[in-house]
Amino acid sequence: MQKFLQEKKGEMLELLEQLVNIDSGSYVKEGVDRVGTILKEKYEELGFVVEVKKEEEYGNNLVIQHRDAKDPKIILVAHMDTVFPEGTVAERPFRIEGTRAYGPGVVDMKASQVELLYAMKTLVEFGLTGYENVQIVLNSDEEIGSITSRPLIEKHAKGKRYALVVEPARKDGSLVTARRGGGTYTLIVKGKSAHSGIEPENGRSAIEELAYKIIQLHHLSDHERGISVNVGLIEGGTAVNIVSPNAVAHIDIRISELEQMEYLEQRIKEICATTEVPGTEIELEGDISRPPMVNNEKTQALLSVVREVGKEIGIEVHDTSTGGGGDASFTSARGVPTIDGLGPVGGNVHSEEEYLEIDTLPERTLLLVKTIERLSKRTR
Repeated sequence: MQKFLQEKKGEMLELLEQLVNIDSGSYVKEGVDRVGTILKEKYEELGFVVEVKKEEEYGNNLVIQHRDAKDPKIILVAHMDTVFPEGTVAERPFRIEGTRAYGPGVVDMKASQVELLYAMKTLVEFGLTGYENVQIVLNSDEEIGSITSRPLIEKHAKGKRYALVVEPARKDGSLVTARRGGGTYTLIVKGKSAHSGIEPENGRSAIEELAYKIIQLHHLSDHERGISVNVGLIEGGTAVNIVSPNAVAHIDIRISELEQMEYLEQRIKEICATTEVPGTEIELEGDISRPPMVNNEKTQALLSVVREVGKEIGIEVHDTSTGGGGDASFTSARGVPTIDGLGPVGGNVHSEEEYLEIDTLPERTLLLVKTIERLSKRTR
């Protein structure tokens, strides 16, 4: 099997080049759908049935399972979108330099799409237990919070015994067993303009009110408990000599435990329910939309299986936590044991220097194959 995947490495890289050289940013529906169409055809060639969940604004989502599947117990999740805008491919298309491949979304996560497809190909080719026991969700909007695909992932996570998310492994090869949850808010303050030299007493400063709110919001942070409230962007005012009639703050929230969601939502609403500057008004928009992925006993039990498999094929499996959000949070919050970061190794994601360690593509595909096979035997 290892030899088979090594022999397929060139073929895998050809498909990777094809996928990378398609602009498929979250807002480039046509590009995301092109990626989905290519993958759909590849899966159908292997005997899988692909259900296209059409979307108007964003790319279509795909739900995939083998025609022999009856009640699959493993859900696999991988996103087709990237963070890069249309036109990026023309500026810096797929390329290989030494042992690394480069290009927009090469490791986050188009290489993972190749890995997942070839894991299924390997299972089918060798007649191994597993290909009939998986349900795959390929989603189109993970990079912008899985707006359309979250309900789909949560729906298909129901009744599953295991969830495997094929985000890229960390630079050191570690898998991901915990992710912080979070969300965003927009705080809009309306005041009253007045000339700051002629009649400042008639003005009501939206910026002053916003300043009070920023301090109060930042005091909600508790880094020891994994809570972070950050006002990362502000706007306001019309001119330096005018009392500001408007101000806006954009707020990023990060949490580490599910119970923190309700607490923070309530406290933020309380802070924004009243004003310090008379005559100003406040509007609050947003929510904490992504739950955390928690490293619990179920996670550790699943990780031990992956470690056993890794040991058998010569990969020392380590795990880590990350502050970034991901689709693994949705399956984890539904009580499904979840491991993330099962894709190939790379780094510098979301940047011009994003790269894939090419040799890890067949290696991590084998790890995924063997893990699916092992877990499938456990669900019998």
